[in-house]
Amino acid sequence: MSELSKQTVLVVDDHEAVRKQLYWALEENYRVLEAASRVEALRHLEGEEIAVVLCDLHLPPMVSDISEGLAVLEAARRRLPPLPVIVITGSEDRATAMEVVRRGAYDLFQKPFEIGEVEIIIRRAAQHYRLEQENVALRDELQRASGWQEIVGSNTRLQAIFDQARAVAATNATVLITGESGTGKEVLARAIHRASPRVNAPFIACALAALPESLIESELFGHEKGAFTGATTRREGRFEMADGGTLFLDEIGELTPSMQVKLLRVLQERQFERIGGKQQLSVDIRVIAATNRNLEQMVERSQFRSDLYYRLNVVSLELPPLRERPDDIPLLAAHFARKAALKHGRSTPTFTPALLDLLVAYRWPGNIRELENVLERAVVISTAPILDERVLPEKLLASINPGPITAPLVAPPSEGATPADLSFDTAITGFKRQLIQRALKECRGSRSEAAIRLKISRQYLHRLINELSIED
Repeated sequence: MSELSKQTVLVVDDHEAVRKQLYWALEENYRVLEAASRVEALRHLEGEEIAVVLCDLHLPPMVSDISEGLAVLEAARRRLPPLPVIVITGSEDRATAMEVVRRGAYDLFQKPFEIGEVEIIIRRAAQHYRLEQENVALRDELQRASGWQEIVGSNTRLQAIFDQARAVAATNATVLITGESGTGKEVLARAIHRASPRVNAPFIACALAALPESLIESELFGHEKGAFTGATTRREGRFEMADGGTLFLDEIGELTPSMQVKLLRVLQERQFERIGGKQQLSVDIRVIAATNRNLEQMVERSQFRSDLYYRLNVVSLELPPLRERPDDIPLLAAHFARKAALKHGRSTPTFTPALLDLLVAYRWPGNIRELENVLERAVVISTAPILDERVLPEKLLASINPGPITAPLVAPPSEGATPADLSFDTAITGFKRQLIQRALKECRGSRSEAAIRLKISRQYLHRLINELSIED
């Protein structure tokens, strides 16, 4: 076994003979570190990746009691709760042994000990630690993966944005998310956080447009007691709350010039003071900002500081409006219907082809947020297993312009079909087939032009044509 692949065992005992005995017994299978006191043990715990600790209870300078040994046990448990600590005892009574176990010892044995027995305990503890580490890694990975499940869509342009987001999530780079209101900017920010190494630290969101100008500074940086009228207690700001994690600043374009200066300073120095305070506070955060405004134009008009813009715009992700990704509307509608049904204790409905046609034809000025609201309303007002156009608000129906093409997006049901036959999967397939056939017809059979019109790659269009058995 190579030295790099060996797990590390820390032996803490003030008797050199005991340490050497354990060292010689373990060195073939483990990397062994030695410590003769609590101070030396803590130094190793702070600077090394240790898998198992063996610790004598009686350590200098207080060899007459067990306080030093218990201090090592507690320090190891605080540093990493899964870290197994095996305690070496002398002739302590049962109450002492129970106290050691209560404080989190993995196992204990008494002197004099059989070295073979100790090796078995260490091997079991090391395996336990490795499994715990693998479980932690797996939980983190699952948590990171779950962040993308909230983002629904197969649109090619959207998938390219997700690919960029996944890549940047693993870094600490500042991200600027742009797009119209309701396109899912905060959802994307949360997904980036959950896919990042900061997943176990806080995600703190601050909706700047919702705050009065007089409160933004206090909300971001906090204040000391008595800093202004009404400041009866000290309050942490969003920067402090997000320490170690991610701070999401929504509608960053609404900041006043004076707040832009203060934010720029914090982003540059990662330090700030609370209002009314003198202490410099340092934070380790990742900033994700979002806006529905054109910051480049604001910079040109001197409405937004160029240095702050470039500080925020390290990686830019622009979310398209829903009207530019009509192929995702049926998927999103199904997702929101399931979500609303679960929320309100209803069965998940499906949709008639006519309803899907209308959903796709509508322009959705409120984007995904509006679609979710419409679907939740539909689930609430109707208990039917299949929803039709009657569940849509009248204003929405009145605003839909069918356009020059009147052919249905989804093929009508075959003669004799019952409502139960109109499954959602069938509707989606029909919708895709009609959409592609229409594009090919309008482009006179040119797959390249059809792909451009559908805003998908030619390779993806070719695959869909084969999967759906579409004839040019």
